[in-house]
Amino acid sequence: MAEQIKPWRIVAVRRLSEAQLEALSGMAEVDYFEDVDASNHADFMAALSKAHGLIGGKLKLSEAMLAKAPALQVVATISVGYDHLPLEALSRRGILLCNTPDVLTETTADTAFALIMATQRRLVELSNLVRDGGWHAHIGPEHFGVDVHGKTLGIVGAGRIGAAIARRGALGFGMPILYTAASPKPALEQELGAQRRDLEALLAQADIVCLSVPYNADTHHLIDADALSLMKPTAALVNVARGKVVDEPALIEALRRGRIRAAGLDVFAEEPLPADSPLSAMDNVVVAPHIGSATHETRDAMAQLAVDNLVGALVGSGPLTPVNEDVWRRTFSEAQET
Repeated sequence: MAEQIKPWRIVAVRRLSEAQLEALSGMAEVDYFEDVDASNHADFMAALSKAHGLIGGKLKLSEAMLAKAPALQVVATISVGYDHLPLEALSRRGILLCNTPDVLTETTADTAFALIMATQRRLVELSNLVRDGGWHAHIGPEHFGVDVHGKTLGIVGAGRIGAAIARRGALGFGMPILYTAASPKPALEQELGAQRRDLEALLAQADIVCLSVPYNADTHHLIDADALSLMKPTAALVNVARGKVVDEPALIEALRRGRIRAAGLDVFAEEPLPADSPLSAMDNVVVAPHIGSATHETRDAMAQLAVDNLVGALVGSGPLTPVNEDVWRRTFSEAQET
């Protein structure tokens, strides 16, 4: 029996299960990389130069790399955010970009609320106290935390994830909800009694400020020294968006000087967080290694959505969650006409 000729070539980079890789291998020649670094970058580029599809997590592409991939039609990132990819260059070259929204909404909201609880109740700091042998008597006021229930929760960016965080706060902890958004969210207001505020008013009124905005030019250092100065000295900042939404040196200074009480951070300006970052040594900061969607169930669902996007785009049935949808419409229309 003659060997089946596979019409496509796909480059896959980490985060795919054996079953998902097997499914892709059934329809395409697949070059799989556990990771891409200086040691195998040349091999990666050699594979990419022939590829019709690219799928994976933490993909980093430049215009120069795209110029060496003339056959590339689809990039399926296993993430919601795509600020690490050159969207304009992809669209200009007619390359479809797909992401993985929705499936990580609840998991990321869980992470945000875990950070809220940890900062308010000083869980990491007090856990370390016990581990280090410092618990010698009854805990006194110097180690007390702050209640979560009934506190005002400010959501900066009331998209899917922001709304899920708000529901946890309002329905689970009786928290009044303030939010910022480009347009009103009447459904959220009706469901939770949420109130829309401009950023300055929200920062001034909220006891906990939670960031869930996408990262772009408008949100770069959205929370800077001036914004932090508007917050209550008893307030906490939680960030599950992107690290560069916050001016990190300004945040460190605000925490050191007690301009805000605490911070819970899952994302950072530089990742991994440098070992010498002051944030990792501050008792009033809870840090996590970008674990917003890091559960077995969610990461598998994200990878499966990326696989479905890639396959749907290549075979012509259509991607489920395209980012630059105009590229798909244009490509689909041209295919229909030929």
